[in-house]
Amino acid sequence: MRKYIIILLFCPIYLFSQEQLEGVVLETSSSKEMPLPGANVYWLDSSVGAITREDGAFSLPYKFSYNKLVISYVGFKTDTITVTSNIFIRHVLQPSDELDAVTVTSRKQATSKSYLKATNTLFVSSDELLKAACCNLSESFETNPSIDVNFADAVSGTKQIKMLGLNSPYILIATENIPAIRGASQAYGLSFIPGTWVESIQITKGTGSVVNGFESIAGQINAELVKPTTDDKLFVNAYAGVNGRLELNTHINQKVSDKWSTGLYLHGNLRNQKFDNNDDAFLDVPLKEQINVMNRWQYTNGEKGIVSFINLRYLNDNTQSGQVDFNPETDKGTTNFWGSEINTERFEVTTKLGYVNPEIPYQSLGFQTAFSRHIQDSYFGLNFYNIEHNSFYSNLVYNSIISDSRHKVKTGLSFTYDHYNELVNTDAYERTENSVGGFFEYSYDDLDKITMTAGVRVDQHNRLGFFVTPRLHLRYSPWEKSAFRASIGRGKRSANIFAENQNMFSSSRQINILNSGGKIYGLDAEIAWNYGISYLQGFNLFERKADITLDFYRTDFQNQIVVDWENPFEVNFYNLDGKSYANSFQFEFNYNAFEGFDLRTAYKHYDIKTDYNSGQLEKPLIPKHRLFANAAYETSEKENGSQWKFDATYNWLGSQRFPSTELSPTEFQLDDYSPTIGTLNLQVTKVFSPKFEVYLGGENVTNVRQNNPIISADNPFGSNFDSNFVYGPIFGSMYYAGLRYRIK
Repeated sequence: MRKYIIILLFCPIYLFSQEQLEGVVLETSSSKEMPLPGANVYWLDSSVGAITREDGAFSLPYKFSYNKLVISYVGFKTDTITVTSNIFIRHVLQPSDELDAVTVTSRKQATSKSYLKATNTLFVSSDELLKAACCNLSESFETNPSIDVNFADAVSGTKQIKMLGLNSPYILIATENIPAIRGASQAYGLSFIPGTWVESIQITKGTGSVVNGFESIAGQINAELVKPTTDDKLFVNAYAGVNGRLELNTHINQKVSDKWSTGLYLHGNLRNQKFDNNDDAFLDVPLKEQINVMNRWQYTNGEKGIVSFINLRYLNDNTQSGQVDFNPETDKGTTNFWGSEINTERFEVTTKLGYVNPEIPYQSLGFQTAFSRHIQDSYFGLNFYNIEHNSFYSNLVYNSIISDSRHKVKTGLSFTYDHYNELVNTDAYERTENSVGGFFEYSYDDLDKITMTAGVRVDQHNRLGFFVTPRLHLRYSPWEKSAFRASIGRGKRSANIFAENQNMFSSSRQINILNSGGKIYGLDAEIAWNYGISYLQGFNLFERKADITLDFYRTDFQNQIVVDWENPFEVNFYNLDGKSYANSFQFEFNYNAFEGFDLRTAYKHYDIKTDYNSGQLEKPLIPKHRLFANAAYETSEKENGSQWKFDATYNWLGSQRFPSTELSPTEFQLDDYSPTIGTLNLQVTKVFSPKFEVYLGGENVTNVRQNNPIISADNPFGSNFDSNFVYGPIFGSMYYAGLRYRIK
């Protein structure tokens, strides 16, 4: 079997028959055992060890002479267990004595950074997601300083994210390591993944692994979904906001047999009330209806080393925005009132198959497939935009070691297929993209000071041609609780200029493509190099745990599709002619100030400039300076499971450059820069028992509101209408309440 796999992957891997010990390391979170990634597992008085993966699993060489296994993780008791034979190890680490047990577990599981991984990765658990009104994935980053969240425009109510100062298309966003938010779903896809479906999130800065593809430039975000075997048997989350938003999430999980388990996940949200708090005759938040259903099957056969998942998902999402008096039945396609509808239907089938050789545990084979059909019919005033996107993705990954577990290799093949059919007003665009690629990644870990991951992939793309994607990540720890990291990598992608910039339709701007003979809308592929360095240091401050992080990342574009808003009557797309770069610096300080209280603070600075046809300019609507602070406090959990949780998040944004309005009439001209703004979010949760809890919260409780976010709102069919100058909240304060009920 091994021989045929090696031939299939065309990679000469020299393997040595060495017996392996396997196991899993867990922690207890909210009375439920959860995987503990990044834990150290090693044989006492030896240099042989491993680090637990994202699912808490580990594998390391075994000899009869090894009999003491050490398992450790920062903030947990270090355990040494006696191993007399090569049997599967299942071990639960306990919080260290010096910290309150519940607080330590929540803090480490909520957000954690590894001192041992080569990549600069932040692990975010479901506990962290519960700190805010996390109704979908786009709202899951409000308490995270590494991700910027803001509104795309003043009409659609859509939130977009940025990393390292770059928009989400430059981030590879995946669910369970399968690229998910891409193509037609780029603008609104994050709002199609309910927050309660997410078990954990991994955020990696800089170019990620070559295993996941060539498109990542600024970073990777991977959302792990809840599993039928570990999720609650029944989970219900109900939510209501004063902005008219009602949501209901229900999870039903059932063990069908010894090997099969299934889960049915239902999400529905509704907003049918109209609000216009700033009296501009436009809805502050859109009307919305969404039905989202996922059926998930899990197969586990430990004896044969097989784990498999099958996901079936259907989405129907309808959004209406625009003027308060707009009626789609009578006003669509007319100039009676300005309105917009975005109707999306999406169907997905994804599969994952994992095989671990029972006789040689360090060898494993994984195969992933994903098919999706995405149909969006939409109009924005008199602008019409329809897109149909059929996509297929497959990835075969083989894992092994060379000599011992310090030297790991991954290799495999991938195939992607995308067919797009777009209608932009009266212009039709249709194209097919497909690519075949192979990759090889080598990882070295001396189990002490040095970790390295070096990868390369080659791809043949029908429109982008043949190209090579190299990536490298290094970690060096010269002393205790330290990690110096460096990374470099290349990314390449085709820009879906209409799907990624749908906010431009909510304006009277003329859309121009300056055709340069490229193969995608007449434009070339985007190519960029990303370089990064970071330093993480943990320490004790007044006998309490603390850490600081400093990182700097630079993205240099060899080519970029420039989206030029500098003429207030046009939006122009063209290939970069000159330089475009994004510099991102971040300082972060985290502190467990006293028992049950965690404080996270961060300062971020951006320097992002692009050579436009009119000269080099700062990228618009991105603050140069940002301050972030999050304070979380939890009382000790009582015997009956009751507990209080308090959370506060403050964001301060510096001034942001507006696109030029010099050519506009005087009454529609804006200042060069926006005012600074600061927003405060609060939430209180009362846990009555492991089964039941309620939460109350407020977003933007200081009631900060942008005045006149829509230019020429009183004449939306005139030449000056534009809803894209948004730098802050529009609705004002928004309060909400909800409850969670679970049966384990």
